[in-house]
Amino acid sequence: MVISIMADTPKKGSSGRKTVRDKAVRVKTARGRKNSSTRWLQRQLNDPYVREAQRLGYKSRAAFKLKELDEQLGLIKPNTVAVDLGAAPGGWCQVLNEHNADHIVAIDLIEVTDIPNINFIQMDFTDDDAPQKLIDMLDGKRPNLVLSDMAPNTVGHPKTDHLRTMALVEMAWDFAYNTLEEGGHFVSKVFQGGTGKELLDQMKPHFDKIKHVKPKSSRKGSPENFLIAMGFKKNQT
Repeated sequence: MVISIMADTPKKGSSGRKTVRDKAVRVKTARGRKNSSTRWLQRQLNDPYVREAQRLGYKSRAAFKLKELDEQLGLIKPNTVAVDLGAAPGGWCQVLNEHNADHIVAIDLIEVTDIPNINFIQMDFTDDDAPQKLIDMLDGKRPNLVLSDMAPNTVGHPKTDHLRTMALVEMAWDFAYNTLEEGGHFVSKVFQGGTGKELLDQMKPHFDKIKHVKPKSSRKGSPENFLIAMGFKKNQT
C-alpha cells in the first residue's frame, strides 16, 4: 500500500532558528480509499503510543494499557499464572513475560506468533469446548490472573454492540469464577455503559474490590474501559 503523507514544517522561534517538534502527519485522500480508512491511517501515524510500541518492540499499543493497570493496581506478580483471552496480536503476553510470569495460556481466533513462554491455542473462546482446552493447557495450575481483551465485531447499533460485548464479559467471568485461585484478579474490557448491574451483583460477593478504570493509553474517543476485580474468593461470605 502506498501512503501519501504531508508533515507540518518546523517553525522559527524568537531567535530566528527553526525549532524542532513532533511533526503531525497528514494522510492525503487516495482514489479508492474510504474517508474512514484515511482517518484511521492518520490516527495511527500520529499516535504516540503506536510509535512507542514500535520503538520498544511491542506487538501493539494495547501493551501500555496493561502496563498502566498494573502500575496502578499491582496486578502482575512474579511467577504469575495468567490466562489471556483475546490475546492477539500478543502485547499483553509480552508484558506478562516482562514481569516473569510463570505460566501464560492464551487464546484468540488470530494466531499469536514470535512470543516465547506462552501456551497458545488458535480458537474461538465462545466455542463450547474452549474453556476446557484452556484448563487442560494450565497443566493442573490455577490462574491468579485472568485477562480478557475480547471485543465483538460491532454493527454500529449501540444497544446491540453493548449486548454483544456484555455476552463476552459474562463468558470471561464464568471462566474466571471456575478457574481463579483464591486471591486472584480478573480484568475485562467493557465499553460505554460499563458492566451491567446484574453481572456486578453476581461478582461483588466474590471479590474484595471491583472498579472500572480507563487507562490514559486508551484513545480519548474510545468508549472502552476496563473492569478490574481484585481478591477473588470462591465462597460467598
